[in-house]
Amino acid sequence: MLKRLFPGLLVLLLLAAPSTAQTRAFTGAHIIPIDGPEIENGTLLIEDGRIVAVGPANTVDIPRRAERHNVKGMVIMPGLVDTHSHIGEPSGGDRSAPIQPETRVLDSVNARDAGFQKAQAGGVTTANIMPGSGHLLSGQTLYVKYRDADIIDDLLILDENGDWLGGIKMANGTNPRGNKPFPGTRAKAAALVRAEYIKAREYGEKKAKATEAGEDAPPIDLGYEALLDAMSGKKVVHHHTHRHDDILTVLRLADEFGFRVVLQHVSEAWKVADEIAASGAWVSLISVDSPGGKLEAKDNHFKSGRMLEEAGAKVGFHTDDGITDSRFFLRQAALAVRAGMSREAALYGMTQAGAEMMDLGDRVGSLTPGKDADFIILSGDPLSVYTHVQETWIDGQRVFDRSNPEDRKYATGGYGASNDMVMHIHHIEMEAGQ
Repeated sequence: MLKRLFPGLLVLLLLAAPSTAQTRAFTGAHIIPIDGPEIENGTLLIEDGRIVAVGPANTVDIPRRAERHNVKGMVIMPGLVDTHSHIGEPSGGDRSAPIQPETRVLDSVNARDAGFQKAQAGGVTTANIMPGSGHLLSGQTLYVKYRDADIIDDLLILDENGDWLGGIKMANGTNPRGNKPFPGTRAKAAALVRAEYIKAREYGEKKAKATEAGEDAPPIDLGYEALLDAMSGKKVVHHHTHRHDDILTVLRLADEFGFRVVLQHVSEAWKVADEIAASGAWVSLISVDSPGGKLEAKDNHFKSGRMLEEAGAKVGFHTDDGITDSRFFLRQAALAVRAGMSREAALYGMTQAGAEMMDLGDRVGSLTPGKDADFIILSGDPLSVYTHVQETWIDGQRVFDRSNPEDRKYATGGYGASNDMVMHIHHIEMEAGQ
């Protein structure tokens, strides 16, 4: 009736009606977008979990309905991306075999681990959770966002088909060596890996021939299916490796079987920087700033970032949490810059580089309009030892606020900061009190 009698009035009412979109504007900050120059007195506009606009204050049109956040004097940059973490007590293969691609970290992560909240306090928003390196291949990794969650399903990053995303975890060097059936030498380790990939390739050929001939395919082998995903490029191989000769072995295997690889740790990357760059492989570095650890990592050097950058290699960083604490992840970039890496490459390595390594470059890693609204608010420059993460936002929702005494515990310690039960009981109590 209203439409028929007063069509103009209806249009006015619709225009005046409040939008259901959740729009927020963050103003006055120094913004490091990663995909472009740093911005003084910038504005970040987000809506419904996505970035809408970012730029100097006078270039971003803020809707009247937007919730405004004055963050003058602060720094905003994308959420940090950690390509190698063990938060959530993940486990993969057992001691029955050195190569177990059928195992999935998805089936073993404790989503109530207090480590997730600690990582939020460090500004980490996206991560690759992996099983350990005691196997030549210990299973399938899991790409997650560090949202507030009580079950693993709420942490998953899904593709357009609703399937969870992850990679393959492999290792060489000292860690996977041992008594039979594990290899006793580096040469035997490479031989076992090569043999397994050949079997998987033959399995795939049998499937293809059966399909072409209209015959029954061979019984499904979960392990071979995972290796086929690696060889087809569907899943990235994240490969633990330290010594320069082990690094070259990984590159040799990747070239032979066609899998995409991220070289993880690479303590001696500086010794073979040109070879790594020529291969096109991604590198994820870890900077350990205290002595100790394994003998094969004794030549780990902060200059790897600089030398890889100069060689033209693609470089990012990771925590290997709990080898290093996610709360201090930004220190990785600071140490690399101290050893000569450029500021731009180091900050790219903390954000967009990690996203690219996990095939998430079009979703996270920079403050590009259209990407997920994952960002952090810092008290100062990200490379300063005096800087703290003030707030962490994921999908447009604040998951950490240092001004909140309960959140602050995750950043600084205190009672319950490492106790999963205490923290989640508190969460339940807070929900019940609302």
